[in-house]
Amino acid sequence: QVQLVESGGGLVQAGGSLRLSCAASGRTFRRSAMGWFRQAPGKERELVASISWSSGITYYLDSVKGRFTISRDNAANTVYLQMNSLKPEDTAVYYCNVYPVTVTTIWGQGTQVTVSS
Repeated sequence: QVQLVESGGGLVQAGGSLRLSCAASGRTFRRSAMGWFRQAPGKERELVASISWSSGITYYLDSVKGRFTISRDNAANTVYLQMNSLKPEDTAVYYCNVYPVTVTTIWGQGTQVTVSS
């Protein structure tokens, strides 16, 4: 089981940047692929980016390609999401979790990202 705490969200103007962090604990973190997800008001949660346990394979949602970068530091048990050139449509609560998720996946509090136009 992996326990997760997201941080780094905030209010930023369009075109700005934020770096999200996800502190993980639990024995399986270093063997787990991880993902950043987001949920905007009235919308379903979606996968934004994922990274394999070795960092060798990454995936990005088309709308964030070239703007977001996912990375991880297994020694620090942390996953990051660098978000540049933010747009108002990136406004959402961002969550990290083991990827892929299942019906029994437990979600943390997430971190709010608000991009003003």
